[in-house]
Amino acid sequence: MQSSLTKAIPSGVFVVTTRSGDRINGMTAAWVTQVSFKPPMIAVAIAKERYTYDLISESGSFCLNTLPAGAEDLGRHFGFKSGRKKDKFEGIPHTLSAKGIPILDGACAYVECELEKTCEAGDHTLFIGRVTDCIILKDDAAPIIFEWHAFFGKKV
Repeated sequence: MQSSLTKAIPSGVFVVTTRSGDRINGMTAAWVTQVSFKPPMIAVAIAKERYTYDLISESGSFCLNTLPAGAEDLGRHFGFKSGRKKDKFEGIPHTLSAKGIPILDGACAYVECELEKTCEAGDHTLFIGRVTDCIILKDDAAPIIFEWHAFFGKKV
């Protein structure tokens, strides 16, 4: 069913980044959506066992880095390892937002958010953030469109 859902409801590929104290992390996410115009708000679904879940819960802020077509390897880099055991940013060019949250040099846009609320959704939690900054870094870049089999290399 997962493969069918990603075809029926396409989405981009994002790297959710966060900072809590001196710890930074990022994880790949495809379950991201805008949920409000006024105020501008974004929701991202994250499983409770993810390190990023812990850091967003502690810090109350996160950035969504939109990945452009051709950056699939960057998405896989942040999607297949745990930040608890490995510094995912080692060797990955990035800068920091005004709040000190990592912004990937390879992103075509980023959206910085302050956490407004959370909502349980099955095996994930929706982190709903109020947008505090939104910057288009590469105006001519098309984002990756997530397809399960293309990203993971097999149908599920």
